[in-house]
Amino acid sequence: MTTAHDPYASRVGGTAELARREDPVVWGARSGPLDRAQLQQYETNGFLVCRSLFSATEARALLAESERAAAAADRSREDVILEPHGDAVRSLFRVHREGVFARLAGDDRLAAVARQILGDEVYIHQSRINFKPAFEGAPFSWHSDFETWHVEDGMPRMRALSASLLLTENTEHNGPLLVLPGSHRWYVRCAGITPPEHYKVSLRQQEYGSPDPASITRLAEQGIASVTGPPGTVVFFDSNLMHASAGNITPLPRHNIFLVYNAVSNALGTPFGTSAPRPDFLAERAVVPVGAASP
Repeated sequence: MTTAHDPYASRVGGTAELARREDPVVWGARSGPLDRAQLQQYETNGFLVCRSLFSATEARALLAESERAAAAADRSREDVILEPHGDAVRSLFRVHREGVFARLAGDDRLAAVARQILGDEVYIHQSRINFKPAFEGAPFSWHSDFETWHVEDGMPRMRALSASLLLTENTEHNGPLLVLPGSHRWYVRCAGITPPEHYKVSLRQQEYGSPDPASITRLAEQGIASVTGPPGTVVFFDSNLMHASAGNITPLPRHNIFLVYNAVSNALGTPFGTSAPRPDFLAERAVVPVGAASP
């Protein structure tokens, strides 16, 4: 597989393979809210869990607003994703543009952490609310976000992270986020070639860009961690961390907000593996820094 011009080439045919990451995990030594031990934990594992970063009252208010948005959503819109086998809302995209979610995106409990880890001012690359309804929430298969953002959106480097805010109790049983600690140090080049408008299918059930079982088995040698916690907990995780979640067959819903922060110096270009970029609701091309600027 030829990769000289692109260290993160993927979906160019052939077979899957593992390649070493060529980018830092923590960029520079910018000051911020995380202490040295937290930064080291993030660098080593690829994720950091901050329990009760937001209060229970704040989480309840955000949950109520999320449920109102889902109830009012026009299910014919492309940015409203339904469960693969039903009409329950699975994801609402581009929620950071207004109201409480815009204020959340700029909140320095999130944005300042992103600036510190990424060593730059940041903007929102993607935002969404993921819903896992009781009894019917479908799984999300193993994947690296960066692989899709690079191939289909044109994100050049691994200089982005996600902040997932838990809106409901995330338990071991209701489909919490599963992560492979240390997997962010490897990049899985996926087999196949991306078909046109792949996003229309992948948002409900991904096929292309999914890592092969052998790669997942190797990356799981350091174990599998589940991210659980009360409402208001936030997990920050690297753009290349391998993650997934099981389905929810419990009577306990699992709803989370995801905000993806990208470094302004890492703005999107031409997609590296498709002829046309995905729509803006999946990958913002307007670079609008969020949060208070830091020296």
